[in-house]
Amino acid sequence: MSSTVGRWPAGWRSGLSDDYEWVPLRLPPEVSRLTASIRLSIEAEYRGWELTRVRLYTDGSRRVLLRRKKTRHLLDQPEH
Repeated sequence: MSSTVGRWPAGWRSGLSDDYEWVPLRLPPEVSRLTASIRLSIEAEYRGWELTRVRLYTDGSRRVLLRRKKTRHLLDQPEH
């Protein structure tokens, strides 16, 4: 699936928990709803990502926000 990690849509950064990893993705208009659904299901099943937000734009593209619980390994690391 052709997707890109991109900018955060307005208002999406507020209220995000530090207990999760967050990834905003942009799905281009040529990615069908069915294809997007299947790919996001795979991410959920095998990589632990949850879909938290979806925004559909007039050009047919979508912005989605995925999250997953940080592992103990990541929680114990000091921030740089």
